[in-house]
Amino acid sequence: DSHKHKDKYKDKEHKHKDHKKDKEREKSKYSNRYDVTADSSSFDLFGDMVQINNVLVLALCGAILVACVGMLVYILPSLCFFMPFRWEEERYTDGVKWKFLEHKGPVFAPPYDPLPSNVKFYYDGKHMKLSSTAEEVATFFAKMLDHEYTTKEVFRKNFYKDWRKEMTSEEKSKITDLNKCDFSEMSEYFKAQSEARKAMTKEDKQKIKEENERILQEYGFCIMDNHKERIANFRIEPPGLFRGRGDHPKMGMLKRRIRSEDIIVNCSKDSKHPKPPPGTKWKEVRHDNKVTWLVSWTENIQGSIKYIMLNPSSRIKGEKDWQKYETARRLKKCVERIRAQYRDDWKSKEMRIRQRAVALYFIDKLALRAGNEKEEGETADTVGCCSLRVEHLTLHQEMGGQEYVVEFDFLGKDSIRYYNKVPVEKRVFKNLQLFMEDKEPEDDLFDRLNTSILNKHLQELMDGLTAKVFRTYNASITLQQQLNEITNSEDNVPAKILSYNRANRAVAILCNHQRAPPKTFEKSMQNLQTKIDAKKEQLADAKRELKSAKADAKVRRDEKSKKAVESKKKAVQRIEEQLMKLEVQATDREENKQIALGTSKLNYLDPRISIAWCKKFGIQIEKIYNKTQREKFAWAIDMAGKDFQF
Repeated sequence: DSHKHKDKYKDKEHKHKDHKKDKEREKSKYSNRYDVTADSSSFDLFGDMVQINNVLVLALCGAILVACVGMLVYILPSLCFFMPFRWEEERYTDGVKWKFLEHKGPVFAPPYDPLPSNVKFYYDGKHMKLSSTAEEVATFFAKMLDHEYTTKEVFRKNFYKDWRKEMTSEEKSKITDLNKCDFSEMSEYFKAQSEARKAMTKEDKQKIKEENERILQEYGFCIMDNHKERIANFRIEPPGLFRGRGDHPKMGMLKRRIRSEDIIVNCSKDSKHPKPPPGTKWKEVRHDNKVTWLVSWTENIQGSIKYIMLNPSSRIKGEKDWQKYETARRLKKCVERIRAQYRDDWKSKEMRIRQRAVALYFIDKLALRAGNEKEEGETADTVGCCSLRVEHLTLHQEMGGQEYVVEFDFLGKDSIRYYNKVPVEKRVFKNLQLFMEDKEPEDDLFDRLNTSILNKHLQELMDGLTAKVFRTYNASITLQQQLNEITNSEDNVPAKILSYNRANRAVAILCNHQRAPPKTFEKSMQNLQTKIDAKKEQLADAKRELKSAKADAKVRRDEKSKKAVESKKKAVQRIEEQLMKLEVQATDREENKQIALGTSKLNYLDPRISIAWCKKFGIQIEKIYNKTQREKFAWAIDMAGKDFQF
């Protein structure tokens, strides 16, 4: 048994020794792996070294990939700024517009700077020193002294009433008649200041420019969901006198200075909140992520709410624009069905349905605005389709060789007169006669209709459809059709741009976008005509020189004279092109004299139509849209190919 025990112990010892040797061999194997002097057997292990290097490379690649993905997650929103799919994916639910919003708040108007002592106000021929608040309001009137507004009775009456509220009791007792007030020295002082600003040195202008840029960088941007977005109107309008459009009943009233106590700030809870001016506080700080405004206040004239919003080039505004035009494109698919329905409704037994159908016909055919309900006496007497009165229409059984003509004459938005004579279908004409029966001129034409009723009906016809969509649709489809018809691919660039402007004018006329001819119109046309005349003389000279060079070349028959002829030919061609460009410019200006192209271009025309046209005919987009407009429509520039059709 003792022998057996010894043998067993020896076996264990041998096994232990073998195990120890194996361990040493393994250790030697790994130590030789990186030993270049190792024997040839160690080179079998070189593959392992490569494997480890591969693992290291893969680990490094993985780290870089993770870093890249991290960076992409952060910058992809900026890279995909204008892509529609991004908007579709990132659109929040339940009306949420953002999750994080941070900004610096508004820039307030500078405080009132009193007039120098040598600039005096006179009452009834005698110098009178005004209190600071009364003087400030007096300067608003003085600045407008040369304007026709200050001659209007309503303006003067409203101004005087509000001015008295700012006077001291002593001033009120003395100043009892506006006609005895002499603001002329004040007026001259502000004119001189204006001239001094124009005469500033480059250095002074540069200082102002740099200061404005500093303010822009500090207050002109916000952070919204990891995007640095430009703010549109971060400066609050200074106090002044309300002008209004047309004969506004409130013209001349005092627009009061907006203070921090009037301001509601909107930002996210987790952001760094804007600070009010020292010693003041905000009216309220809100965290409403279902709206896109940053700051709001209520103005004192009409009690309307004013907002500081994002710039039109921002992601949210771009998305809204894109959706607006996509809704108008959806209308294109069902507009014939809607037209068929409202034509059937002209024969309805219910008066309310007939009125709704005729109003919709006018909105569709004439691109009229729907017209909102307003409080009487609060605004100028302007109307839209639903608020037309009997006095705004005259029916003609026959006029100018046409049957069933409706003559419209009313003040539309911004007190712009809408005057149009339109032949309509017989059933529309008969319905209008019916609607006007036994009514006074001041009675409503569509007495059983308002904008809310109309839009509710339109919503049933197509999701998202309102009266405004018809205006966008008809404007865009008109531009597309006009461009398809009148653009000639053989024309040079100025002629193509003239065609574009003519197509745009057709839309502006449809939408009644008028303007008064600019005051400098006649002078600028004379200057242009002088340039045209000079260019014609230059062309005549160039043609004479070409004729002379040709005659010279016939006699000499050498290379030099041939080159001279070619050079003169090119000069004639160049001057002809310059002359044509000037003549096209003159035609364009003349036709554009009383038409405002900007409104439709910015608000009613799908920008993709214009961009596709530019790409198709090789026109620089800069010729159609300026820098600000290109920023606003960056989404469309990115999206529209040359074959896009509205």
